[in-house]
Amino acid sequence: GRKCNQKIALGPWGRCMGSECGPGGSQSRAVWCAHSEGWTTLHTNCDQAERPENQQSCFHVCDWHKDLYDWQLGAWNQCVPVSMRSTGALQRPAVCTRGEEGIQTREVGCVQKADGVPAEDAAICEYFEPKPRLEQACLIPCPRDCVVSQFTPWTSCSKTCGMGLQNRVRFVLAPPLFGGSACPNLTEFQTCQPGPCVGPESLYSLRVGSWGPCSVPLPRTARQAPTLTHGKDVVGYQTREVTCVHRSGNTDALSLCSRESLPVTYQACVLAKDCEVSDWTDWSPCSKDCYELNGPTGERTRTRRVHQFPVGEGEECPELEEKEPCTPQGEGVPPCIVYNWKTTEWTECRVDMLLSQQDRRRGNLTGLCGGGVQNHEVYCVQATSADPASTSRPVDGDLCLSPPPNTTQLCHIPCPVECDVSSWGAWGPCTFENCLDTAAKKGFKLRKRRIVNEPTGGTGSCPHLVEAIPCDEPSCYDWLLVKLDECIPDNERECGPGTQIPQVQCVNSDGEYVDRQLCRDAILPMPVICEVPCPKDCVLSPWTTWSLCSHTCSGKNTEGRQMRARSVLAYSAGEGGVQCPNSSALQEVRSCNDHPCTVYHWQTGPWGQCIEDTSVPSANSTGARAGVGGGDSSCSVGMQTRKVICVRVNVGQVPPKKCPESIRPETVRPCLLPCKRDCFVTPYSDWSACPAICGNTKRKQNRKRIIIQLPANGGQDCPEVLAQERDCEVPSVCLGYRWKTHKWRRCQLVPWSVRQDSPGAVETCGPGLQARAVSCRKQDGGQADMGACLKFASSMPSLTQPCQLPCQDDCQLTTWSKFSSCTQDCVGVKTRKRMLVGKSKKQDQCKNNQVYPLSEIQYCPCNKYNAQPVGNWSDCILPEGGRVEGQLGMKVQGDIKECGQGYRYQAMVCYDQDNRLVETSRCNSHGYIEEACIIPCPSDCKLSEWSNWSRCSKSCGSGVKVRSKWLREKPYNGGRPCPKLDHVNQVYEVVPCLSDCGQYVWVAEPWSVWKVSNVDLKENCGEGGQTRKVRYGRSNTIDGPSDPVEDYLCDPEDMPLGARDRQLPCPEDCVLSDWGAWSRCSLVRTDADYLAVSFFTSRFLCRFVFHTDWSTCQLSERAVCGSGMKTRMLDCVRSDGKSVDLKFCEEWQMNASCVVECPINCQLSDWSPWSECTQICGLVGKLWRRRTVLQLPQGDGRPCPPQREQWKPCPVRPCYHWRYSSWSECKSEGARCGEGLRFRNMSCFVSDGSGQGEGSLVDDELCGNLEPSVDGDKQITLEEPCTSPCPGDCYLTDWTVWSPCQLSCVSGDDLGFGSVQVRSRAVLAQEPENLLQCPEQEWEARPCTEGQCYEYKWMTGAWRSSSRLVWCQRSDGLNVTGGCPLTAQPLADRSCDPACNKPRSFCTEAGVCGCDEGYTEVMTSDGLLDQCTVIPVLEIPTAGDNRADVKTIRAVSPTQPSNSLPGRAGRTWFLQPFGPDGKLKTWVYGVAAGAFVLLVFIVSMTFLAW
Repeated sequence: GRKCNQKIALGPWGRCMGSECGPGGSQSRAVWCAHSEGWTTLHTNCDQAERPENQQSCFHVCDWHKDLYDWQLGAWNQCVPVSMRSTGALQRPAVCTRGEEGIQTREVGCVQKADGVPAEDAAICEYFEPKPRLEQACLIPCPRDCVVSQFTPWTSCSKTCGMGLQNRVRFVLAPPLFGGSACPNLTEFQTCQPGPCVGPESLYSLRVGSWGPCSVPLPRTARQAPTLTHGKDVVGYQTREVTCVHRSGNTDALSLCSRESLPVTYQACVLAKDCEVSDWTDWSPCSKDCYELNGPTGERTRTRRVHQFPVGEGEECPELEEKEPCTPQGEGVPPCIVYNWKTTEWTECRVDMLLSQQDRRRGNLTGLCGGGVQNHEVYCVQATSADPASTSRPVDGDLCLSPPPNTTQLCHIPCPVECDVSSWGAWGPCTFENCLDTAAKKGFKLRKRRIVNEPTGGTGSCPHLVEAIPCDEPSCYDWLLVKLDECIPDNERECGPGTQIPQVQCVNSDGEYVDRQLCRDAILPMPVICEVPCPKDCVLSPWTTWSLCSHTCSGKNTEGRQMRARSVLAYSAGEGGVQCPNSSALQEVRSCNDHPCTVYHWQTGPWGQCIEDTSVPSANSTGARAGVGGGDSSCSVGMQTRKVICVRVNVGQVPPKKCPESIRPETVRPCLLPCKRDCFVTPYSDWSACPAICGNTKRKQNRKRIIIQLPANGGQDCPEVLAQERDCEVPSVCLGYRWKTHKWRRCQLVPWSVRQDSPGAVETCGPGLQARAVSCRKQDGGQADMGACLKFASSMPSLTQPCQLPCQDDCQLTTWSKFSSCTQDCVGVKTRKRMLVGKSKKQDQCKNNQVYPLSEIQYCPCNKYNAQPVGNWSDCILPEGGRVEGQLGMKVQGDIKECGQGYRYQAMVCYDQDNRLVETSRCNSHGYIEEACIIPCPSDCKLSEWSNWSRCSKSCGSGVKVRSKWLREKPYNGGRPCPKLDHVNQVYEVVPCLSDCGQYVWVAEPWSVWKVSNVDLKENCGEGGQTRKVRYGRSNTIDGPSDPVEDYLCDPEDMPLGARDRQLPCPEDCVLSDWGAWSRCSLVRTDADYLAVSFFTSRFLCRFVFHTDWSTCQLSERAVCGSGMKTRMLDCVRSDGKSVDLKFCEEWQMNASCVVECPINCQLSDWSPWSECTQICGLVGKLWRRRTVLQLPQGDGRPCPPQREQWKPCPVRPCYHWRYSSWSECKSEGARCGEGLRFRNMSCFVSDGSGQGEGSLVDDELCGNLEPSVDGDKQITLEEPCTSPCPGDCYLTDWTVWSPCQLSCVSGDDLGFGSVQVRSRAVLAQEPENLLQCPEQEWEARPCTEGQCYEYKWMTGAWRSSSRLVWCQRSDGLNVTGGCPLTAQPLADRSCDPACNKPRSFCTEAGVCGCDEGYTEVMTSDGLLDQCTVIPVLEIPTAGDNRADVKTIRAVSPTQPSNSLPGRAGRTWFLQPFGPDGKLKTWVYGVAAGAFVLLVFIVSMTFLAW
């Protein structure tokens, strides 16, 4: 019992393992015993006999099995509804809208790729790829019922007397799909009886059968006409059967069909011969004879020849040519020619000015610099060739497969930098002109300035850098006093007289430290006597520094002086102390700038042209393309000279000895001569191909060459002729093929043995067929293979035609000649003629002009033509030649005239008097109306000129100055846009400025002697004061203050004090000197917008303020755009916040690079050539031309014009085409019914190409150049067999035309099941007795493309009594049967049962009887109408007349119009208990409840009364 709760559990199979690939593997799995509750128990608790195997053999998969096995996918099965697969019954919707969800399945198996045999295990395929899905969702569309049209009108009665039938038919518009209802009957019949027949009714009809097969005539001994087409017979004969049929369809004896003569039962025919072709030729060589990796493949062909053309109903010829792609094989296959793009050299960089730079002052400025654009021409050449000329010869650009390089690029012209020099330095000491030669006693004092910016690209010269003054006692080296040591008292005392040892350094005339030995001849500065004050001595301050020199030079009336001073810091105590000196000893004056006021310098002229140095061998080359793609290279060294003269300042040229010879500039320097560059042009391209047009039309072919390098530096000039043109050679033999027809052979009759039994037959005359041979010729008449004509020529002429061998009494005439030509319209006639031939000329019956006219006359047409414009005006097109050509034919891309006067065109159309389109030449028109038009020129943004610079924002220190432009005119018509403007339409330029705080200075005299106010005569100390004079300001120069200026030019705040008070130290007090000069502030660099570095120098605070306002981007003088510099400055600010001269701080100007965007104009390509006309003929053809953008605009460059393509109309040409006429009725020659023929004609029509209407009929001659085809079908069919039904036959109509393509849609959305079209044929019957013999109606459907969605909905007409029309309508307005859902069909009949015959009653839409308005229904117990009674009326006199609600027909039909009762005044209320929905109103329940309560009350009172 314990084992009942145990069961064996199995694990999954493990991976197949094995030492070899294939079936020899093994896999294992776990097997254990488990309790029913899920936990594992002992193996013995389970039945060991039922234990499954834990190992099995398997297929060990290896990687190479992937090439042997794969999944095989079966086709998807039919879509099965989900409801049929579900276990629970799902209710299917009653009304189908989009369709029903379904599932479709397929079979998937793992098979061997080689033979499709199933694999040993599906796991083999799963090892490499997951198993494909076996199921997928699908949609079962809603059933689509068959949709048919409405019936046609009834046909006429099939009989003119007696009992007949009328038919009406309809045709299928949409086939039944997805299980929809089948198509209904397409035919309805009804009997008709026009009237009784007079006499016996005809019961029999003569019927002809179809022609039998064409048979070969029996051989005859007589000589026959030679056979045609490769010696084989083509003419045979065929027969047909003639029978007499009863109206019931039975065949009876011919004698019952009374006819004077029976139809012909024989005729000549064309023997059917199938097309016979030869075997395929060998494959032609591959059209590609070279090897190209990843390139296009070639093509090879093979052909077969026609041995026998198809004749009659023979089988058509198969394809005569086959093509297949190919690649050349073999080791000797050369590589294909590769074509690459090449470019000419870039044109010079062109720079356009910014809008903000366009003013009159810069209008004639040349040599603009900065960013611009340059172009070059791109052409295609052969990449590799043994012939060097081939690698540079231009070829067709289509051969270069890679994208062409850009034809334009941005460039930059470096801006010239003018020479910038520093200020003059101080005058140096008197020194020898040449320290190596001191024999001459002549000396000079020099002052120098240095070059701050080296000049580039400009004039290339700087002003003189050295000025000299003659002097006496020159020396080359001297001692420089660096500093004096501290005063050391003599005899090692603490105070008293002493000396200061000078610290000196030997310097040369430039102030540079040199070896001390060089100053051995110079006077060494002596120690300076000094004094260290003792406690009771007078204390003097140190000497101040020497003041600036009063004059820059010395002359007769001027002498330079400079002064220094010292002051008393403390007076002596008077008791043994050293007394203070008098006031004159507190100042010292010495001479300065004692050199004369005569300054000399060397002046240089500009460097001359670089000329060849004859002393150096020349290596100048003229042939190298050194400059192509790079800068000019130098080929030799030349020589330049310049003029150097000695100039005295403010005087002029003086003798050279006045200037120091040692600093004389060079007059000769070497230079580099640029290479000569010859003009380089490509070889001429090959001549362009001549068009393959035959005739005398003159055509041109041309070739060109391209300039790839312009000449420079005296190189060879470019040739004047870059393009050549010549006439094409007219080909003596025009390529092409044509059919040649040979002479018609003799007319061949049906064999006499066949027709001898026919009444009236004559052996040597009658109808027959004649044949001819057809061959293929070249245009020059040479023989060609038939396949060439089949491929390139028009359709093959017929090989046979009917003929007539005249009998003895027949009249024979020639064919009609062509009509004579009309010399003038509307005047005269045109004629055509024919003649009698042979014996017919003598037969009287042939001379009857009524029967056999020999001439015909027609009036010449009276054509009147009317020209009128058609279509829209074209774009305004500028005349050709608007492009500017650069020098020597190098194209300057993009310089296209885009505005001005052009022309626009409108097509002209010409109609004749019948409103038929004719050639425009008939209206003496060239096909266009031409009208001048204007393309408005673009107007650029216009700004004013720059205003004057504002004053510097600061009078001392760093500031900014501003100038501005304002908007004068906005751009329009695509002009250059404005630069960025502010809110008042202005653009600003801001630059930093620096006001020199030390330009004007105050001059103060030394301080006076102290005057003690609080005097202690013994001590001579205490409170005291000093005074000094402050005089007018002087202009400050490098040599010191110069001429006096007005006081207002000096800053009043900087005016030195004229008096000062302070404490005079007493003996024994500490004595301090005055404060020293301010030291420089240390500068700390930081990225902050505000920088302040503070520290104490002596006792004052200094700081920097970092101004963050950048200037606008500053360019060089001629620069238009590109890289520039913007600046901002540091201001030196005193501790009290006042700006001071920058010399008090470390100068540091902040610079940053910036870019002004270059104005790059839009660059467009040339207009392409005009395209071919979009239409071959008609009114709407257009010619197009296009252009592309080569360079997009940048900055404020000119934007691209919006018009990238232009059109103009094509000349209007009539559209001629062949059209069929309608088929004639089927005619059975000589019989009433049976097999016959029907015919149609092919006529020439003209139309305007719009596709609306069939066009107008014109003479066939106008279609003479067209290949015979109708709607693209070249197989012309003008007759076809048909069947004419016999009386009593029941037959099928012809097939209808194919219906329009229709999609399966829901609410306009395509369900994706494709589109379909259908055609049908209905049954027609003539005898009521034969209806059972009628065939079944037929319809057939086929898939099609580009269908449209149709919707179907029910339509209803107005009610007429108790019925109305209900029909189904398609969304295009066509009334149909089918398509509309039957569940939603509106009610068409509302008749009542029993009939509504009570007075004032009628039948409602609900199918019950109701009463007229104003009456209410009284019903019987079984719910039928008993009578209609008048509703009680409560009249309330008012101005209007309305009705209350009563139960009338209005309750059932609220839309029924109401009729007002005349003659009632005021408002009438009808107490109507029922509402419009037919239910009782609320007040009725209230009244009923009230009546019930009243009744209960009355009963209760009565009961109580009892």
